[in-house]
Amino acid sequence: MIKKTLYFGNPAYLSLKNGQLVIKLPEVEKNINIENLRAKLVKTIPIEDIGVVVLDHKEITITQALMTALLDNKAALITCDDKRMPTGLLLPLHGNTIYNERFRSQLEATLPLRKQLWQQTIQRKIENQAKVLELCTDANIKNILTMVRNVKSGDSDNIEAQAAVYYWKNIFPDLPGFIRSREGEAPNNLLNYGYAILRAVVARALVISGLLPIMGIHHHNRYNAYCLADDIMEPYRPFVDKLIVEIRNRMVIPDELTTELKRELLVIPVLDVKIEGKRSPLMVAVSQTTASLAKCFNGKIRKVSYPVFA
Repeated sequence: MIKKTLYFGNPAYLSLKNGQLVIKLPEVEKNINIENLRAKLVKTIPIEDIGVVVLDHKEITITQALMTALLDNKAALITCDDKRMPTGLLLPLHGNTIYNERFRSQLEATLPLRKQLWQQTIQRKIENQAKVLELCTDANIKNILTMVRNVKSGDSDNIEAQAAVYYWKNIFPDLPGFIRSREGEAPNNLLNYGYAILRAVVARALVISGLLPIMGIHHHNRYNAYCLADDIMEPYRPFVDKLIVEIRNRMVIPDELTTELKRELLVIPVLDVKIEGKRSPLMVAVSQTTASLAKCFNGKIRKVSYPVFA
């Protein structure tokens, strides 16, 4: 079953009752004796159906019992800052019955193995970037496909960066000189928000697969608790990029994202991808990717399963 991604962008009281997430709007508390209003404004959702929760308002109240239940059911919670952009991620500490074994094999992974895994990751990322350009633009993709073949173990020549220059130069033809930057002009804000949702989906899958999100195969930053998530999400980024290109084709992206635009990105976990020859929702494919990564760490296989466009 595909887990739901829930977005809360207005004041709300979130609590737990009988295994259900209970959503109450503030008016319920002010008019607690009005039963018709209560029935209309109180909603419930089974905890077991939830995969990601986005809390995007400073007047949201959530109970400890609800947070515990969500984490026990392997859900990820994203919190947003005063600018209403994702700033925090809460994940369960335990998601797999053989955590100790998985941790040990991950920590003991050799440098050559990690370099080979990063080579595979970047090759698939660039292939998917080329597909986005092919589907969404008139750009020539021959040179970027050539770069795929030039990626060495560990991407020692930093082909990823070379491909990124060409990719971002061409993905938005109507925005000459576009620069991908966290602090850049729109649609950078939409990209940032979409990648935050993707990051939560990947980090959640890593925990469920018994892996440490902090221990990357390439990214290493003492201030980053999700280095491995940032590694593994790379081939999935182009799926978010394509979605954003499609959104831009339908509407103008403002400097400050609206609630409606943010909700447009909640389809990311259910985007259609192809992995191991079969069509799959992105969230399910991510779980296959992280499960295959765990097998690579313990020596059962040598290749990570990454998605392509369906």
